[in-house]
Amino acid sequence: MIALDTNVLARYFLNDDAKQSKAAITLLSKKQTYTAPPTVILELVWVLRVNGCEREQIIRALKLLLGLPNFKPKQFEAICYAMRWYEEGMDFGDALHLALSAGDQAFCTFDKALSKIASESGALPAVRLVS
Repeated sequence: MIALDTNVLARYFLNDDAKQSKAAITLLSKKQTYTAPPTVILELVWVLRVNGCEREQIIRALKLLLGLPNFKPKQFEAICYAMRWYEEGMDFGDALHLALSAGDQAFCTFDKALSKIASESGALPAVRLVS
């Protein structure tokens, strides 16, 4: 398997540099299996957002990426949970942190908004506010 950096995935979706975008599309169309750590997916969401993509566009891009037959991200299940919670309104970074904490007793934070949306969506582990 070959790991991909955020910039390759960003060029694939943004098509903001003709040469690099073409190279990214060519690379991902090869009969090779690719992967990326959750940190690359997190950074990709950030890059897409700062480049003007709306939440719905980012969700479509992530679903397209995860649907590629030759792309197998690390921590796939956690990324899927994070995407679901992101679709429900949670910040993607918070959702990924929470998903990667699966199996822990709780996720402690000062973030009241995260606590509220996590509770509403039934996210696990339970989010506890630190007081």
